[in-house]
Amino acid sequence: MDLLFTLDEGYLSHLKVTLLSIRQANPHTDFRIWLVHESISSDGLKKLRTLTDHLAFDLQEIQVDGSQWNNAKTEERYPKEMYFRLLAGEILPADIHKVLYLDPDILVINPLDDLWDMDLGDELLAAATHTGLTEMSTRLNKVRLDLDHVYYNSGVMLMNLDRARQVIKWADIQETIDKYNNLLILPDQDILNHLYGKYAVEIPEEIWNYDTRKYMRYLTKSLAQHDIHWVMANTAILHFCGGPKPWDEKHDNRFTSVYLDYQNKLDRLEGELS
Repeated sequence: MDLLFTLDEGYLSHLKVTLLSIRQANPHTDFRIWLVHESISSDGLKKLRTLTDHLAFDLQEIQVDGSQWNNAKTEERYPKEMYFRLLAGEILPADIHKVLYLDPDILVINPLDDLWDMDLGDELLAAATHTGLTEMSTRLNKVRLDLDHVYYNSGVMLMNLDRARQVIKWADIQETIDKYNNLLILPDQDILNHLYGKYAVEIPEEIWNYDTRKYMRYLTKSLAQHDIHWVMANTAILHFCGGPKPWDEKHDNRFTSVYLDYQNKLDRLEGELS
């Protein structure tokens, strides 16, 4: 199974937590980890490889020149590396036909096989929408970005790279940046939706992209069926969207302790490996 992460060095420690959760939830799966970055240090990569070797991951790191994104909107929370996933078809080797992109602020708590085995056909990607939680923002996004479809969250995406190589063009992305840059709120996600949302297929958010801020809304929407016991048994991916993040002291909800448990396990493991 091919997994893609695009990030800077500031997110390396959080990526390690994600990787540990992936291995614990998928103990017998062969994974190839594609790490696309611009400037992660050799020391940072060496320490990451120590962990991935121990977890039996095949780590493939690709350093790219991110200068083409210099005019794109960025923030401390959204560095230019977030854009790299848009060009995954161009960056990854031609013999890689699909990849599962994951944000590094997630935990995987159940197997990923069903998502990986999904037949995308001619669709570009599969993603969740979070629309059942934020209908007002969805309507605003449709107007803001001139959409005729739902607004997808780009934190978890099964990507058809063969299709991406056909339809994703840098010139279109550059034109969108020039036209919408001041209107971009979640920059790369906005661009993805504006240009390529029409090629996406929806997957259930409560399984594959669970927004950990919205427990009560999921519970209410499911008529009290999706309680914490259901989540831990059925949800595959917990996504710590927005801020504060679970590694911040101000984060405090029913999923904080789940994340901190993995963080503590990682700290102990890295202590043993050092």
